[in-house]
Amino acid sequence: METTYLPVDNQNGVSKELKPEYVALRPMGAAAAAVGEALCVFGTGDLGRSLGQRLLQCGYKVVYGSRRPDSCGPIPPGAQVMNHAAAAQSAGIVFICIHREHYGFLQTLAPQLKGKVLVDVSNNPEKDMFPEAKAEHLQRLVPEAFVVKALNTLSAWALQNGPSDSNRQAFLCGDSAEAKQAVSQVCTRLGFSVLDRGSLSAARELEDFPLQLFPEWRLPLSIALGLITAFFFYLLTRDVIYAYVNDGKNISFRIMVSLANKVFPIVSLIMLSLCYLPGVIAAGFQLYRGTKYRRFPDWLDRWMLCRKQMGLVALGLASLHVLYTLIIPIRYYVRYKIAASTISQVLENRTSEFSITSAWRTDSYYAIGILGFALFVLLGITSLPSVSNALSWREFNFIQSKMGYVTLYLCTLHAYLYGWDKFLRPSSYKWYTVPGYMLSLVVPTVVLLLKLLLLLPCVDHRLTRIRRGWERSAPLDHSQITLQGDVLKTDKT
Repeated sequence: METTYLPVDNQNGVSKELKPEYVALRPMGAAAAAVGEALCVFGTGDLGRSLGQRLLQCGYKVVYGSRRPDSCGPIPPGAQVMNHAAAAQSAGIVFICIHREHYGFLQTLAPQLKGKVLVDVSNNPEKDMFPEAKAEHLQRLVPEAFVVKALNTLSAWALQNGPSDSNRQAFLCGDSAEAKQAVSQVCTRLGFSVLDRGSLSAARELEDFPLQLFPEWRLPLSIALGLITAFFFYLLTRDVIYAYVNDGKNISFRIMVSLANKVFPIVSLIMLSLCYLPGVIAAGFQLYRGTKYRRFPDWLDRWMLCRKQMGLVALGLASLHVLYTLIIPIRYYVRYKIAASTISQVLENRTSEFSITSAWRTDSYYAIGILGFALFVLLGITSLPSVSNALSWREFNFIQSKMGYVTLYLCTLHAYLYGWDKFLRPSSYKWYTVPGYMLSLVVPTVVLLLKLLLLLPCVDHRLTRIRRGWERSAPLDHSQITLQGDVLKTDKT
């Protein structure tokens, strides 16, 4: 479908088209139909050059507006450079890729920009620097133009290379539906997925998006940091301080490896179980309400939206656990203990009996741990946009849900095999506190038991019906019952 823009005047100040020394390769199809359409870019900085190059690759003609057309620096081959007035007259859509402090000259171009679509792609270096958004300020400077805020959440690299990674969404807002439609078609032709955020008053929100530092990671990282801190001091008290107070032993060196190798897997298992706990809670809400059409509480919505980040944090901690485990045999403390034990057995002329039970337990412990970590890595890989985009919804759901619960089960079983019969030993309860691994098993065990409850045929059948649109009819209150009784009496009379 051909893009429709506002009428433009191409008669004043247009320089002769520069012919490149090579033939640019352009995609066929929709982009090829755009050959001949001119778009204007004000600004020849990194963002302006990247945007122009991408527009050229998609079949558009690009005209740059510069205050120094003869010495503006390198531009993409095939583009033209003119002064601002001439460039503004050559196209119906003008991309403003300049800083706010240089907006002043736009007022003098009001006659040339009248009726044009101005696309503001700029951002503020900090929040609340100005009383109004840049796009609103631009609209006030050029009131007879149609200002659209767009592409500001994308970097110059993403604009130049296209949506080959996770940067696929292009947000936009504006007061003119026709102007937004024109910009939306350009963004779509560039390969981005457009999300309309409404009127121009949403420009401040869009300008704040790039200023947020890992907004989706704040809750998972805060939870992980809180759990790491809590378990670190808990295990420090149980293992190091207890040995120093009760036995007079200084084993503070174990903080660096041994203590860390207990904290990381504990927090990793809890974080993994927290990825699947909100799904179980959501199913409980649906069963209780008898419908899927009521919103979940805000805290549950927020929790469910950051499950991917929680899983990746858990995978990172599990990877640290694997690395710490691999260096255990080369630690000085371990080598010293093995040598001391061997010498002691030689001097006492004794040998340790081989235990089949211990061999089965340790081999099972390591085997289950390896399998659990392998599936954990698979979950992390399939959560990457480049991989998940190649999967169908059924495949993605199978891996992240079904295989995810298998991963949680294997990791939980790995922790149970680690503990084995330690919970029966009185020495495990130092200062009447339970071992850390027992605390780590609480949440995943609860999640797995609740999931088994949801898999019961009677529960699963009802939950499936609700998720397919079935709703439980609400019970009639007393006034409705009385009213229905009076109607029946009237009919009989």
